[in-house]
Amino acid sequence: MSALDSNLHSPERRLIELKMEHADLDALIDRAADQTPVDELMLRRLKKRRLALRDEIARLELVLDPKEPA
Repeated sequence: MSALDSNLHSPERRLIELKMEHADLDALIDRAADQTPVDELMLRRLKKRRLALRDEIARLELVLDPKEPA
């Protein structure tokens, strides 16, 4: 595997991708909430996905930058 290949799968790159997806979902949820009628089921699914992304982002940030106890 070349350095470029390993960089494509690095935790840092994954974190960036997750944050981008989270931001996209935020925008999508805002737009969906403004529609009439509101599709409650779709909105719940989007919010659930956004929450899962936030959890995954938090786990990855912890792996990349573990906080040492003071």
